[in-house]
Amino acid sequence: MKPRIILLVEDNPDDVLLIRRAFATHKVVNEMVVARDGVEALDYFFGPGAEQRQLPQVILLDLKLPKVDGHEVLRRLRAEERTRLLPVVILTTSDEQSDMIRGYENGANSYVRKPVDFEEFLGAVKTLGIYWLMLNEPPALD
Repeated sequence: MKPRIILLVEDNPDDVLLIRRAFATHKVVNEMVVARDGVEALDYFFGPGAEQRQLPQVILLDLKLPKVDGHEVLRRLRAEERTRLLPVVILTTSDEQSDMIRGYENGANSYVRKPVDFEEFLGAVKTLGIYWLMLNEPPALD
């Protein structure tokens, strides 16, 4: 069985570090691939060599990204047959109702606000890991 990959699309290096630390604290040992902007995320799926890359088990997607924002990344993922069913969790600091509505309209599976408090953040990441990597059963796409 192939290891399950998490694709983290996040431009803030501090948040990347916190997310990695939170997953490690809760012994989530899945490989984490990081895309630091929307272009890198889209290249992972549609750029050179993308057909040979293993699809992630879940995508953790920030909305406020340089180059191409998270809403556009999500819209493009949902427009392609190969990626349209991948679980996408929007993980963002935005508490704008319009961002939430737009995210769900574009096909997000979940919308999670990043907690400011580190302990709350650890709990949120633990819950995400348990649900999306252990309990959720996605369709076989590879």
